Amino acid sequence: MFELFTYEFMQRALLAALFTGLAAPAVGTYIVQRRLALMGDGIGHVAVTGVALGIFTGIAPTWTAVVVAVLGAILIEVIRERGHTNGDVALALLFYGGLAGGVLLTGLAGQSAANLQQYLFGSITTISLSDVYLTMAFAAVVILVGVGLAPQLFAVAQDEEFARVAGLRVRGYNLLVAVLAAVSVTIAMRTVGLLLVSALMVVPVATAQQLTRSFRTTLVAAMALGALASVGGLSLSALAPAGTRVAPGSTIVLLALAGFAVTWPLGAWLRHRQLLHAPFPALPPDATTPTESHEVGEHPHDHGPDCGHAAVPHGDHVDYVHGGHRHAPHGEHYDEH
Repeated sequence: MFELFTYEFMQRALLAALFTGLAAPAVGTYIVQRRLALMGDGIGHVAVTGVALGIFTGIAPTWTAVVVAVLGAILIEVIRERGHTNGDVALALLFYGGLAGGVLLTGLAGQSAANLQQYLFGSITTISLSDVYLTMAFAAVVILVGVGLAPQLFAVAQDEEFARVAGLRVRGYNLLVAVLAAVSVTIAMRTVGLLLVSALMVVPVATAQQLTRSFRTTLVAAMALGALASVGGLSLSALAPAGTRVAPGSTIVLLALAGFAVTWPLGAWLRHRQLLHAPFPALPPDATTPTESHEVGEHPHDHGPDCGHAAVPHGDHVDYVHGGHRHAPHGEHYDEH
């Protein structure tokens, strides 16, 4: 069964999947931070026009897709920054215009729209050696820039006003993220396809955010999860029972979504636990309004250092976490916060 992985076409596919899985979340982390999770979809639809332009002119579709996707990403960033139309509307315009333009150009080239299928839904098992080298080169650039400029890109994505006051060139960094997103879309179009590429950019990031609390940890974890989903999804599709056709692109995306479904309950539990253990904000010395509380009617349990419940310092006393609330000893009873 595993002898399939000894074939050259499968080894090429695994290399492309690995580098794509690392690169897509590397830029997707900044896109999610800027609340532009659908940006990858918009660029993907624009890249359809680029692919069709390559078919129409006889140029390699990968190169024309890169050029058109970069121009589309820059356009959407300019519209978002300067235009009166908000980012969501700009994305919608790119959705429809890019896809319609691709179908139109394909028809003008005398080809059927079915020729776009390998780019729309991915066709990683037919990737050539030259395409693998191109994917690795583009992915390396995206990873190096995304990781190397992480402090600056994070500052701009988190708070543009603060970044501008700090002396960062906000417009330049925003355009850089847009260009990196465009390059990531085009290198992933043979892996998961232009219609599913946004999932590979966003879902590993959303999964990592369930378990991490710092931006750098989220970035590294998202890249690892993206690579795992890409290689794992490709392997699962290759190991499918004989006589069945399992598309690698859809398997990769579904595996990434399964990872999110598994980690979301754990993330919710960790956030709830962290909230319970968070101390109350300290009151200023001259504050006259006490922390809101009420007396607990029946409380048979006596709290103390060895009672087994988490202790949270609170001003001049200690609260004990019990039953989802904080109980504070007060004379012969307990106050519940």
